[in-house]
Amino acid sequence: MSIAGPQRPRDRHVLYSPRPGTFAAALIDSHHLLPGLTSIARQCAWLLLLAIVFVPLERLFALHPRKFFCKPLGQDVGYYFISSLVPSLLLALPLSMVAVGAHALVPYRMQAAVAAWPLWQRIVVGFFVGEIGFYWGHRWVHQISFLWRFHSVHHSAKHVYFLTSARAHPVDNVFIRLCGLVPAYVFGVASPLTPSGNLVPIMIVIVATMWGFFIHSNVRWRLGPLEWLIATPGFHHWHHTLGGERDRNFASMLPLMDWMFGTLHLPRNQWPAAYGIEATLPPSLAGQLMYPLLPQRADAATSTCEVPGTATDDAAKLPGTVNGLLPRTVSK
Repeated sequence: MSIAGPQRPRDRHVLYSPRPGTFAAALIDSHHLLPGLTSIARQCAWLLLLAIVFVPLERLFALHPRKFFCKPLGQDVGYYFISSLVPSLLLALPLSMVAVGAHALVPYRMQAAVAAWPLWQRIVVGFFVGEIGFYWGHRWVHQISFLWRFHSVHHSAKHVYFLTSARAHPVDNVFIRLCGLVPAYVFGVASPLTPSGNLVPIMIVIVATMWGFFIHSNVRWRLGPLEWLIATPGFHHWHHTLGGERDRNFASMLPLMDWMFGTLHLPRNQWPAAYGIEATLPPSLAGQLMYPLLPQRADAATSTCEVPGTATDDAAKLPGTVNGLLPRTVSK
């Protein structure tokens, strides 16, 4: 009679195997880890592409000469991955609820009529109604003090360059994206019930995100009359000013929105002399993510990215500045 101990189940050899590294291999083969690794790899590729495009441009056409490899760069890269991965996870449930609610409340005839539109027409309308939502979402985070606590993380940057676009608190990102995508679902141009219904919100987010890197870029280009039609660095840099004309230029892509709602500020051949907010955020990324939940700090922030001997001089030389400070002007 055999006195051998109980045999390990053959179909569970991974769990019982004593070989080192087997558990790690099981995790790598799991369905939960591989998609995450794929997303991270994809974001790394996008980051490399962005750097290849914008780093040379910001060196050749710099508005404010600055060091690229300075202390805030590490934080901005951290924000880049947070902004690329976290909001999509947090948006899944609320957008599903919005889609179900819109399907239940919006008249069927309207849904059927919009669904019958060609894809290009739904994308164009989706961009327009989404831009209205983005505008008001962005404006609300400036006007509502609780939301501003989160949005101030984005405005805390003392130097505006392409990665500043990704410098955002996840709560801020989720709220503004919800404001931009909800109108598309309510209007019917985005719907999970049609094969191409999810393409519209995906296109809206991708285009708005990519354009965000451009309008934050540290380039001195002015595009003349085109700036009244599409958001540019000359348009959006005024949104980050520390000077008198604050709370302007909320649109992500269409300055028409700011013109319609009275918040457009686009002086010719002028740039902000300083950026940021008066409050100082904690130095660490974790501290900045917790900052909106903590008491405000009013001490002044310090900058570590100036190229010695250039920042103040360049600000003073900007058209429309006096001793490096912009006079208060009335938007037209």
